[in-house]
Amino acid sequence: MKQYVAAVDQGTTSTRCILFDHEGRVRSLAQKEHRQIVPQAGWVEHDPLEIWRSSQEVIRAAVESAGPGALAAVGVTNQRETTLVWNRHTGQPYCNAIVWQDTRTKEQCDALAQCGGQDRFRALTGLPLATYFSAPKLKWVLDNVPGVRAAAGRAARRPRRR
Repeated sequence: MKQYVAAVDQGTTSTRCILFDHEGRVRSLAQKEHRQIVPQAGWVEHDPLEIWRSSQEVIRAAVESAGPGALAAVGVTNQRETTLVWNRHTGQPYCNAIVWQDTRTKEQCDALAQCGGQDRFRALTGLPLATYFSAPKLKWVLDNVPGVRAAAGRAARRPRRR
């Protein structure tokens, strides 16, 4: 039976899946664009459920197009600094994903830089203060999306199962 390696690329504007054979040749490719949601200037969001559906569709399409075979491995690349918070019990997102290029946390980052500059946390994190990174986006979600902070507090108080 033929074996394939699947590469899933979930990017800023689309999701694609490419199947490679043992010799590294492309056996099939499927791609689907997703919406860019811009609720106001500087804000960029993605619907996480749309991305999930698109990911399933392109993987299925690529596998079907390649013909009989088995997946030997799957590699995934994603948007990295795009931030999403979901309910771990229901699997449902609390809000849209905040995309890496979103700048809604600029005031938050500027306020933090007032005391210590852009490099305030570099020794700790290796990164400068910037709207690009996930931490300020996560704080924005905790502060602005109803129910998220309370849910995070409940999760933090629960004993972990082993």
